[in-house]
Amino acid sequence: MNLKIEKALNFYIFFVLLSSIIYLLIYNLLHYDQIFGYDGEAHHDYVQNFLNIYLYNNDQPSSIFTREFFSPPLPYVFPTIINELCKRYVEIENLFESCREIYSFGTIFFQSILYLLTLFVYLKIVKLFFNYKSVFHFSTLLLLSIFTINYKTVVMLRGEIYILFLNSIILYLFLKLCKSQFQYTKRDIFIFGLLIGLLALSRQWAFLLFPGYITLLALIKRGKKNYFFFMVYSSLIGFLISSWFYFDLYFEYGTFTAFNETAIKFSFSNQPRSFYIPTNESLITLFKKPIRPNFDNQLVPILYADLWGDYWGYFSFTSRDLGSGRNQVYIGDYLARVNIVSLLPTIFYILTFIFTAKNIFKNVLNNEDYFLHYLIFSVLFSFIGYFIFLISYPVESGDTIKSSYIIQMFHMIGLISSIYLEKLKNKNLALYSFIIFYFCSVYIHNFSAMMSHFRSIK
Repeated sequence: MNLKIEKALNFYIFFVLLSSIIYLLIYNLLHYDQIFGYDGEAHHDYVQNFLNIYLYNNDQPSSIFTREFFSPPLPYVFPTIINELCKRYVEIENLFESCREIYSFGTIFFQSILYLLTLFVYLKIVKLFFNYKSVFHFSTLLLLSIFTINYKTVVMLRGEIYILFLNSIILYLFLKLCKSQFQYTKRDIFIFGLLIGLLALSRQWAFLLFPGYITLLALIKRGKKNYFFFMVYSSLIGFLISSWFYFDLYFEYGTFTAFNETAIKFSFSNQPRSFYIPTNESLITLFKKPIRPNFDNQLVPILYADLWGDYWGYFSFTSRDLGSGRNQVYIGDYLARVNIVSLLPTIFYILTFIFTAKNIFKNVLNNEDYFLHYLIFSVLFSFIGYFIFLISYPVESGDTIKSSYIIQMFHMIGLISSIYLEKLKNKNLALYSFIIFYFCSVYIHNFSAMMSHFRSIK
């Protein structure tokens, strides 16, 4: 294909894909209220009582104000600012509820911007990895924006979108560090440490990203000393920025990992056999009617159905309030088709992860390999850490099995797959084209699942 035609086609597809993503974000901004999100009332209680928890002097424990007391504060700062300004300067009837709707709208808008910036940084990462001249590579955008869970995460009042955004920046800086053979400046240390601290103040799931940096030390041959001290200094800055919150939890509740449920001693027997090995019936139902409560605490079916569809019913439909959802009777049939067409992309993500991981113990050929090794480690640590959490806090309904909790893992798998696909383009253009065509078809088919159908704009 003529190079000019290829570049024009790439840019055209990129522009259409980006436009569709922006359309989704705008549509959901106008059709979703954050009160419908996971534990929506508790997260809104956090915003309403933010000043009581962190600024005003009181002897009451934070758990009095919200059952999300254990969540770090960063995701609640922006909505709290809007809420306080609204209550002070806006004259409106039903002030509490109206201000809640205003900061809900504003927060979704802000988080949508964070999501777009996250995608842009991913494009920068692939550009830097391959030393491309342009960031306009639609394959990367496609593989990372195709997950339905992205759009649920963006609209909910939670910290996971902050993890994605901050982690994308730290990954970009880490890749630059790898390419420079771990040569760094004081400025690099400060920025990296600041990002570590902000990650820790976003959501506890971010801690699953850190062990990969430690594990990577065992693979590094040249520049090991530089890498070691860089991570020590950066981690110290991150600790200074974020530790106050966790010490506060410790002094108030006697543990750094306070939660609104009581953990039990870790044992695989905490969960039933069906949690680990799904039943044949549930696997069939996964492609027939993948909405709750059909899987009853079965890890794989719920995680898969929540990644591509809306198993719990907090986004494309609602199981909590049938009156405010749409197409309750038929949504399961559509989501079943979503799960069916998403099966091949899922297999592709798994295979590219395995193919990349196979090289984990081989001699490192270039500095970019360290970056891929970190992604592999962090995917594994994210899943293992989440798996341990689910076993330590067993819930009969499986309510804690939500893909948004480990969305960082899916994004790192997507990044691994996008890098693999770029390499494949130079080896087998026909296979590359088929994969892109199929992913585009899946994206188009699943488009409605990425849209909220809770309510129309008032």
